[in-house]
Amino acid sequence: MNPLKIRDIIIDPPLALAPMAGVTNHAFRIMCKRTGGAGLVCTEMFSAYAIKFKDPRTRSMLDWTDEERPVSAQVFGGDPETVAIGAKAMQDYGVDIVDVNFGCPVPKVAKSGSGAMLLKDMGLAREILAASREAVSGALTIKTRIGWGDDDVTVFDLAQAAQDCGIDAIAVHARTAVQGYSGKANWDIIAEVKKRIGIPVIANGDIKSPVDAARMFDETGCDAVMIGRAALGDPWIFGRTAEYLRTGTLPPEPDCAQRLQGAREHAALLRLVLGEARAAKEMRGHLVFYLKGMPGAPALRNRLMTTKSVEEILEVLDEACSQCEPGVY
Repeated sequence: MNPLKIRDIIIDPPLALAPMAGVTNHAFRIMCKRTGGAGLVCTEMFSAYAIKFKDPRTRSMLDWTDEERPVSAQVFGGDPETVAIGAKAMQDYGVDIVDVNFGCPVPKVAKSGSGAMLLKDMGLAREILAASREAVSGALTIKTRIGWGDDDVTVFDLAQAAQDCGIDAIAVHARTAVQGYSGKANWDIIAEVKKRIGIPVIANGDIKSPVDAARMFDETGCDAVMIGRAALGDPWIFGRTAEYLRTGTLPPEPDCAQRLQGAREHAALLRLVLGEARAAKEMRGHLVFYLKGMPGAPALRNRLMTTKSVEEILEVLDEACSQCEPGVY
């Protein structure tokens, strides 16, 4: 397991937290970083249009700290000038790596001509790549899907264009935009991308365990692995994966007490970022994942879903943790 180097940025271990809207704010990134296994964490997506027109909500998302570094900030947009403005702003705000999104399939993003919609227009995609590279002097990466639909796999052309334009690395989610998160990720396409280009390839899609991550490295020859949805309620997956890749020994998953304590820490961090009311609302979404499969989860979940503040959430979690038997999963 060799570290990944993107320009002068060292990613060690070569494991990255994927950008997820509404999820990867400061609190969640810190949770993943503190496991010791996340070599790179990524912010939520920034709209290049919001940056261009100085939307005040953008500033509230500029919440990374030195504890998280290296950190990548992702921007999306549908025209070269706007994306260049957004990318340059991220660099000026002090992020370690600027990432441009070519893969988001969410209708709100795609309808603006951004994200995965760019996979339908390679000419425009190349213009955005070139404009972004001209605007950013430091580390610059992109994240993409393999194409818009099953009969429209354009990732090979995009990867070559990215290399030609001087992009430093490419992350590939091995599904089409039409698939969303359904079906199976096509790891063979990631392997083919890796064969065709010389810049680092970061692999994403269907990595649900440390064993999956090891298989991804073996089957694709990728330079790093990116984990997204599997980290929800399980920020420890990075630490376990790093240990497995180093030693070949699969560490145990966190027991019930550890999961409840982790949820408690996450809630407290969210409160610092979002304030009492917003943090409580957002944390209830995360708690579903922390409690998944836990003995007594339905009753505990019902109690937590009626809480109105982080303080209430912490009280319920403390009570539940005091009743946990050590080693119970």
